[in-house]
Amino acid sequence: MALIRKKTGNFLEDFRLGKTLRHKGGRTITEGLFAHFTDFSLTTNPLHKNLRYARAYGYEGMLAPPGLVLAVAFSQTVEDISENARANLEYIDMRFGAPVYIGDTIETETTILGVRPSASRPELGVVHVQSVGRKQSGEIVIAYQRKVQVFKHSVDADLDEGQVEPESIDVSPVLAPYDKKAVYAELAHLSNDDTYFEDLNPGDTIEHSRGRIVTDEHIFLTGMVDNTSQVHCNQTMIDRDPARYLGGRLVVYGGIPFALCLGLSCPDVADNSPCDIVYPTGRHTAPIFSGDTVFASTEIRGKRDLPHRPDLGVLEVTLRGHKFERSGDEEKRVEIFYLERELAVKRRSHYT
Repeated sequence: MALIRKKTGNFLEDFRLGKTLRHKGGRTITEGLFAHFTDFSLTTNPLHKNLRYARAYGYEGMLAPPGLVLAVAFSQTVEDISENARANLEYIDMRFGAPVYIGDTIETETTILGVRPSASRPELGVVHVQSVGRKQSGEIVIAYQRKVQVFKHSVDADLDEGQVEPESIDVSPVLAPYDKKAVYAELAHLSNDDTYFEDLNPGDTIEHSRGRIVTDEHIFLTGMVDNTSQVHCNQTMIDRDPARYLGGRLVVYGGIPFALCLGLSCPDVADNSPCDIVYPTGRHTAPIFSGDTVFASTEIRGKRDLPHRPDLGVLEVTLRGHKFERSGDEEKRVEIFYLERELAVKRRSHYT
């Protein structure tokens, strides 16, 4: 008989430049997962909520919102990449491809692009990776890079330091074609009438009116998408060494405020959007804990035509999430999330 103490996940010294990891498990998008995560995030786009509407627009079924696609693909990478992380630092060049429906299965693989030690904390370093999620057809549904701050297992361990170039991955949204014979106008009442491409003006900043508290349900949501990082669910680990972890508390998985900010902005920006195209960069600027309420704002930076789709335009925005912290009688707004975002938006001229 033996007592075996297992080491789960990789530490900084375990990563090898250029190695590709095919992650375990995969995840089928069940109706329960789709409904729970979509409803939690407060998205209002009828493509995510209304089967009749989605089919009228030429899709097989309701479209999984981008926050859910990200959460599922990202969580599959956690055991191999960030099980032993302190913080997720940055998302880079996140692109969306084929639509994801209930019943689709997402599987993900990740290539190690970079490893470097921390200049100020010898027990930490940064890993740079590129992940690609595909569904059962082989089509890419999401591709992105991220940088994550990871602990060493041994402070004196040697690292496979360096940087390799990311693979050039050809991925863009797969959109249903515009049908001149379709009666889109008969369904126009199901989305907001002031969120068409013509309504959104560069230079404007929209303060979204809704907020959403994050409770201990974040642990359940994190488990639903198979994220195994202990900083989101292991209170004993935090209590034994609180100085090692952010705030000395369980940190809410970043995919949750990410999806919440997208959802809170949806009624004002994305209610008439068939897809998100790319997030050039994004980052979590402060942690979220149970009891915090998430709010969001969107700055409209620019607009342009979408090639070969006169019925759609591209909206370029900056999405910011924030919470409020109170000290005595004073309340301070704290930014928690920053995302540069490009999304396709319907033109009123073609859909009403």
